[in-house]
Amino acid sequence: MNWIKLEHLLLKAHPGRTVTFDPVLDHSALHDQALRLAAGLQARGVQRMALHLEDAAQLAIALLGAWRAGVSVLLPADLQAQTRQRWSGEVDLWLTDLEHDTRLAALLQAPLPAAELDLAQCRLSLCTSGSSGEPKRIDKTLVQLANEVQALEQLWGAELGSACMIGSVAAQDIYGLLFRVLWPLCAGRPFVRRQLPFPEDLQRASREYPAFAWVASPALLKRMGDNLDWPALSQVSRVFSSGGALPAEAAHSLQQRLGQWPTEIFGSSETGGIAWRQGASLWQPFAGVQLSQDADGALLIASTYLPEGHVEHSADAARIEADGRFELLGRLDRIVKLEEKRISLPMLEQALASHAWVSEARLGVVQENRASLGAVLVLSEAGLQALRNGGRRHLTQSLRQHLSQHCEALALPRRWRLLRQLPLNAQGKLPQAEVEALLLAPRPQAPEVLEQHEQDGEWNLQLSIPPDLAYFSGHFPQTPVLPGVVQVDWALALGQQLLDRPGRFAGMEVLKFQQLVRPGDQVQLHLRFDDERGKLYFAYRNDTAACSSGRILLEAACG
Repeated sequence: MNWIKLEHLLLKAHPGRTVTFDPVLDHSALHDQALRLAAGLQARGVQRMALHLEDAAQLAIALLGAWRAGVSVLLPADLQAQTRQRWSGEVDLWLTDLEHDTRLAALLQAPLPAAELDLAQCRLSLCTSGSSGEPKRIDKTLVQLANEVQALEQLWGAELGSACMIGSVAAQDIYGLLFRVLWPLCAGRPFVRRQLPFPEDLQRASREYPAFAWVASPALLKRMGDNLDWPALSQVSRVFSSGGALPAEAAHSLQQRLGQWPTEIFGSSETGGIAWRQGASLWQPFAGVQLSQDADGALLIASTYLPEGHVEHSADAARIEADGRFELLGRLDRIVKLEEKRISLPMLEQALASHAWVSEARLGVVQENRASLGAVLVLSEAGLQALRNGGRRHLTQSLRQHLSQHCEALALPRRWRLLRQLPLNAQGKLPQAEVEALLLAPRPQAPEVLEQHEQDGEWNLQLSIPPDLAYFSGHFPQTPVLPGVVQVDWALALGQQLLDRPGRFAGMEVLKFQQLVRPGDQVQLHLRFDDERGKLYFAYRNDTAACSSGRILLEAACG
């Protein structure tokens, strides 16, 4: 590939060098628009700009144009009201897709001259999501970003060749910005403009390019199921994953389907990339990264992706081998005290995740009467079968027994929540406060509606039955089954809501229960209302057979 240094992207136009497709943008057009934007920013006297654009190509134009104009850029994590309030005093202008903000097209003027960007003076500020506390602003210079994209190209550039970079992550954070935008720009490698957060979208985009690579998150990779065209997807050049830990089960599944282990990237907004690995191997530091440890075993990071002379003190405990590779041992900042005992939540999470029944685990402190631990779990397929065949109590007692080999009795979780998937935020994180809120919340009493479609006044819904549904505990403790009365109640509530049929329950007709509905099942619910007879028809079915059906009589409520 014809490499262009990051600081030279606005030095000369390169017609025919494709930047992105749909719509097509080449480097010459990007070069022109960035210089025109730079002129508009200078004319307005802008010195500090907040930038949030969904289109990665427009984001690239805005970044380069701002740097050419000497404008420092802030990339907020989102455009929520509290985010805007937090940063509004630190910027002169918000350049976003929102109507009430400045739009990129409104700033374009006759272009400034082409020029080399000043590596030391061009500045970018990233904003963390606040998953482990208050959101932070992290300032970087262009020299740090240039060093990192150069290292990525030296490591994987030859292998990727002209592969189109397809991303499931936002370009607003350091991982998405480097891998989806800046690295491909310098390498002359095309990239897809939009973030594609769903497996089906990633598959659709992959089919459009003869060569492609994925810039993905663990949240997406662990949702890639059997319904995808795996033979076609196995042509992927490389699968990158960052933003959190990729469960071993998901990594192994991808290796089986794609013939390669995902390439996991370990780093942060503060440090940039630190290391990479594939499979269960040790982490390999990137070129330009020097690691050491403090007295507590925490990683100390010095690198060319950090300010010169700065050493970043992380909260990641590690064991470093003689050859420089290392194993992560968990977060030191997630150590809690119970009855004066120090307990490492990451260590217990790793112990839980090593059990065949557990896909992912997060622990938190439950502050009720006296403090204790609670566990939020995503069960593996084996774990779901154990829940179905032995019940919730058997499952949690077995996991407590497993965990007792790793900790004292006071550290064993007293409260458990079983989820279909972790509720990660847009940055692929699960804030600790959210873990503890989940533990305090009551167990669910309603299904999760995955899809719903209406046609000719009839509704079809795809429902997921929560593994932790409150009604399973008493029906039956050792073999949880969704009670028939709950199925009727859900059909009535959803029917009244979707069909706009308020009324009072007045009886049942031809009620049939044919197949059991179990924890973790997905079922279809069909709803139809007969106005003339005042009857709500419902039918549940799984992928292979009918589960239940009946007619609910409704009568108008008395005024």
